[in-house]
Amino acid sequence: MKFHATPLAGLSLIETTRVEDERGQFSRLFCEVECATIRPGLHWSQINLSRTYDKGTVRGMHFQYPPATEAKLIRCLRGRVFDVAVDLRVESPTYLHWHGVELDEEGAIQFFIPEGFAHGFQALTDDAQLLYLHTAAWNREQEGGLRHDDPAIAITWPLPVTRISTKDRQWSLVKESRFAGIQP
Repeated sequence: MKFHATPLAGLSLIETTRVEDERGQFSRLFCEVECATIRPGLHWSQINLSRTYDKGTVRGMHFQYPPATEAKLIRCLRGRVFDVAVDLRVESPTYLHWHGVELDEEGAIQFFIPEGFAHGFQALTDDAQLLYLHTAAWNREQEGGLRHDDPAIAITWPLPVTRISTKDRQWSLVKESRFAGIQP
């Protein structure tokens, strides 16, 4: 595994190594020992699979408030997505900055998103599937979200947004809410 820093502190890309022979392929997706370079003692509490049917669909931008903040490891299993993390840590010099990366089923890149970030993605192909590993279980009472089109964040989505859930469309804009960021 190789670890690549992004412009946002703590947000990392993890490049996996693929071993291939006449039988097929093998990739290690997680190794606690190797991942200790970005997060010592990293443990996963929940694993989820999402399937997005239509190209242009946006899911997100989701996060959990303390004490349920969570880190995520995202891997694309089918199709291609534009995956985005937004820094919500008020003490961070990159507060409300975002970073996006393209993930696809053929690539060896995973996206590690630490506590204190919102996460979302846009499907760049029909039938996109993502595997999510979470360090905390989902908690409805601690759930939060940002609008995908909030001008205070100004995410540049690669495609026109063709579909988004009612819930994700109704998150408040940062300037209209009491949102002050997260202290993980």
